[in-house]
Parts: sequence; C-alpha cells; structure tokens
Amino acid sequence: MNDMTWFTIFSTVGAALAIAIGVLGPALAMGKVISQALDALARQPEAEKSIMRTMFIGVAMIESLAIYVLVIVLIVLFRNPLLQYLLK
Repeated sequence: MNDMTWFTIFSTVGAALAIAIGVLGPALAMGKVISQALDALARQPEAEKSIMRTMFIGVAMIESLAIYVLVIVLIVLFRNPLLQYLLK
C-alpha cells in the first residue's frame, strides 16, 4: 500500500475515534442535565417553567459542543490540511 492509502485509512479511523470520544461527553452531560431537571421538577412542580427554560438553554449549549466536534471531524476528513504535504 502506498502513502496515500495509509493516510486515508488513518484519517478515517481518526475521524471515527474523534466523533466517538467527542460525542461521549455531551451525551453524558445531557443525561445529567435532564436527570437533575426531573429531580428539580419533582421537588418544586410550581417552578416548572423556569426549570424547563433553563434546561433547554443548557441542553442547546451542550448540543453545540457535539456539533462543533462533527464540524471539526468533517473538516479533517474532507479538507485535511496535511494532505497537501503528502501530495508533493
């Protein structure tokens, strides 16, 4: 196998590992946020609107981290900055 094949294989494996590890943190954080929000709702049902609004804002911020990981992985996978050195 030539250098380009190895580079493609390592880029693909690296992208798969990055997306797996990079999405694990936000997934765990979302589970924790939702769990804590349900606990707060059970304790104070009258504060539902405030709790839900804060939870949705927090979940949106956490989800943005997973989207950033996806964008970076797609950039590395399809527009790899190291590829130009390999092609010379």
